[in-house]
Amino acid sequence: MKKALTLLTLCACVLSHPVTSIAADAKKKSVDPKSIYARICGQPAINATVDLFYKKILNDKRLKHHFEDINMKKLHQRQKTFIAMALGGPNNYKGNADMRKVHAWMKITEQEFNIVAGHLRATLTELKVDKKLVGEVMAVVGSTKDAVLNRPAQAN
Repeated sequence: MKKALTLLTLCACVLSHPVTSIAADAKKKSVDPKSIYARICGQPAINATVDLFYKKILNDKRLKHHFEDINMKKLHQRQKTFIAMALGGPNNYKGNADMRKVHAWMKITEQEFNIVAGHLRATLTELKVDKKLVGEVMAVVGSTKDAVLNRPAQAN
């Protein structure tokens, strides 16, 4: 039922905001209408994605131990504002943007990072996000890998 509600939220956003309307709304809020944030349908899509994504994470026995003592309501909200900012939306993020500091204590492995990225890709696909846009989101996520794993940046 909740999964259907999440999909309905995303669909309602897309149907009720034609692309030109989304672009106009984004421009009013100083958001680039060409940003991933605007093209993904803004905050309603981010919210639906984060909610479904964390369901997948918390149901994954390989990952859920990282979230045992975490206030998930607070984390959801923080992630929603961070992801919005990272994808070119409004910068309302009040948390620590230093990916190394935020994740250092978790000691995330590369395998875990890849599993999380896989859950994000699956979530975006399940929510019927365009494949090209999924690729762009995944590129943004990939750009954080060295920082999240707390290792030296790889030379390009």
